[in-house]
Amino acid sequence: MASLFDDGASAASAARPASAGAEAEPPGSPRVVRVLPDVPAIDKTFDYLVPDGLGDQVRVGTVVRIELHGRRVGGWVVADGVIPPAGVRLRAIAKVTGWGPSAEVIDLAAWAAWRWSGRQASLLATATSDHAVPGLPRSHADRVGARSGPPPDALVGAVLGAARTVVRLPPTADRFPLALAAAARGNALILAPSVGQAHTIGARLRRAGLDVAVMPKQWAAARAGAQVVVGSRAAVWAPVADLRTIVVFDEHDEVYQEERAPTWHARDVAIERARRAGATCVLVSPIPTLEAQAWAPVTEVSRAAERRGWSIVDVIDRCDEDAARAGLYSPRLVAALRDADRAVCILNRKGRSRLLVCPTCGATTRCESCAAAVAMTDDARLVCGRCRTERPTVCQGCGGTALKNLRVGVTRAREELEALTNAPVLEVSGDAAALDDRTHDAQPLYVGTEAALHQVRNASLVAFLDFDQELLAPRYRAAEQALGLLVRAARIVGGREGGGRILIQTRQPQHEVIAAARQADPALASDAERVRREFLRFPPATALAAVSGASAPAFIERFGMPPGIDVLGPSDGQWLLRAPDHDALCAALAATPRPGGRLRVEVDPLRI
Repeated sequence: MASLFDDGASAASAARPASAGAEAEPPGSPRVVRVLPDVPAIDKTFDYLVPDGLGDQVRVGTVVRIELHGRRVGGWVVADGVIPPAGVRLRAIAKVTGWGPSAEVIDLAAWAAWRWSGRQASLLATATSDHAVPGLPRSHADRVGARSGPPPDALVGAVLGAARTVVRLPPTADRFPLALAAAARGNALILAPSVGQAHTIGARLRRAGLDVAVMPKQWAAARAGAQVVVGSRAAVWAPVADLRTIVVFDEHDEVYQEERAPTWHARDVAIERARRAGATCVLVSPIPTLEAQAWAPVTEVSRAAERRGWSIVDVIDRCDEDAARAGLYSPRLVAALRDADRAVCILNRKGRSRLLVCPTCGATTRCESCAAAVAMTDDARLVCGRCRTERPTVCQGCGGTALKNLRVGVTRAREELEALTNAPVLEVSGDAAALDDRTHDAQPLYVGTEAALHQVRNASLVAFLDFDQELLAPRYRAAEQALGLLVRAARIVGGREGGGRILIQTRQPQHEVIAAARQADPALASDAERVRREFLRFPPATALAAVSGASAPAFIERFGMPPGIDVLGPSDGQWLLRAPDHDALCAALAATPRPGGRLRVEVDPLRI
């Protein structure tokens, strides 16, 4: 805690607040609230007086303006009726901006700041409307009738009857019955991987007669008491009163983790929020993560239903082909592409060429500054992906200018496919403009990065040109991420009965990820992955944090060697902290004073 003095001096705030509440003030005393400023360099709370004219507008969570060190800044009221230190003069709140997070979300953000070693203010900013909300619309309960909907089937009833559960639904199964049944139980929060999916779920719930607020635009409606709140990752912080059920669709999707520090994960925030509220929490995924499986038992549909919900998967085994001579497109793949009504080819490598070799001397092209592999740009220059050094297309070994592609990028893949099919091919990547309806309906052939799996709505064939790149990626979650790509592909081509197909080119046809997709049994992949993670001491068997930045060496020196925690590194300026569980890891991080300067602490890193 800290109090604001007239001269701007302050005391240090308490570490890891356990509650937004505080001691009650004596009767007749001036009303004092505690405010957390929305200032990146300050992670303290300050006490302020509530002016008489603003008393009925100020409550825990209210967004206010305060005078702090000679300037006016925004902040949140995190406690009301507090007793400030004796003998100090307090300034008054300058202005009430509007409604903010509820008291339970304030508490949740304090926990999350500890759990992911970050600032509570950054989490409260996510939990607050992006525009001022001076007043709320009329309570939705006054305008909407009772909840309606068909009685849940046996699976839905079993799922919602437990406090916590994980549901494994095949990729193409309709998830809406779960959302509708959850909404029928009471106030519900439903999370989807994208805003588009959230809008679709919200529209269907409205048609079912429910009052729905879709985040983030309808934040005020949610705060006013909407029956169902639907949104993407940030909606886990939405203001939902009397919460009964939280449903997280596609909990395996990486989009649920915030990439900026603190690197909170919406799935884990949802689990904690449901626990605090005494609500039911349901995690839904075609391929539940190991973290989800460790949290609760998995409920499955019948084998027949699961098989129908996965696509037909064909594998092109390229083990017997000469890697140096074989092209990107096998004859069997070219034939399939020519027969398909609409086909999408996936290659997660942007640019023209990602790895080149000199056919004269056999040398692999490398950066002259840092020795990393270089890529060829569209204007035929070589660029290092590590240090960005550029040079002409010349072999350093013999001076030759004709270089051979060993690993082409998506631009070169498009050019080759146009030559093979004698048809126009559209390139799709995260850098390209989104597809409009006219382009989508008229285009039969696409090639692109995994961004194409988000932009192309339907196709009869999805082909992975180099699936080994996904299976062998230098990331501990590579297998999980590769299976996630197959889930996205299955939703484009449809289930087995529709005739759509997924085609995989690989030199590892027996890999458990491929076997899981072919047999519609994700447990084949997760069981093997669990053994690997436990042997290598990766999550969820352990808790990890990555520390980097200019101040990382000083932070690691202060961190020391706490009992039971391994400090690994540095590697490329990054340290890895490994603990037996999150309680031990986060407690050690919270106990370490942070030095000045840039520091990034990434708890639960996705890509190591």
